[in-house]
Amino acid sequence: MSLDPTATNPDQYKVIFENERVRVLEYVDQPGTVTTPHAHPDSVMYTLSSFRRRLVRGDLQRDVELHEGAVSWLPAQQHHGENIGDTPTHAIFVELKDSAEPSAEGEVGPSL
Repeated sequence: MSLDPTATNPDQYKVIFENERVRVLEYVDQPGTVTTPHAHPDSVMYTLSSFRRRLVRGDLQRDVELHEGAVSWLPAQQHHGENIGDTPTHAIFVELKDSAEPSAEGEVGPSL
């Protein structure tokens, strides 16, 4: 089973650019949206709207609040998420193709 977010959550993730070094995804959801498990390689996330999310990997859970215009490093990881706020989520992910594989250990969510 593919953990590519464009396959696991095609209503939320869309490829907007890709070449041999990076893939750029646009992510959009509404309050209450819950994604299925998926994986990201090392990425940079640019938030186009302010939002609140709960990110979950196994027993590890992290609630994050990000503001419009924030830029965050997202280490390779596998998780699922839920929009726990009252605003839509809109973000851009720049995924690095030569990055580390998602780890079963370490942090979940963005590094601010």
